[in-house]
Amino acid sequence: MLRIVDEMPLWLVLLAVLSVGLAPFAPEPHVWQKLRMLASGDLRRGIDILDLCLHGTPWLVLLAKLGRLAFLASRR
Repeated sequence: MLRIVDEMPLWLVLLAVLSVGLAPFAPEPHVWQKLRMLASGDLRRGIDILDLCLHGTPWLVLLAKLGRLAFLASRR
């Protein structure tokens, strides 16, 4: 699994975050809306949970990629 993250280009991950991770841009990004719903306890419908997974996955991949880059840089 870490090999997949290591081989993934950073520009591609950033592109996914800027497109899927933030879409739609107006009135607010879906991921932010769904995180607010999760925090308030309103995230109950299946479509909302799927939406959070869809729009949140690029952010998690970016965190994994940056964490992995920092870890590999500290080992050198």
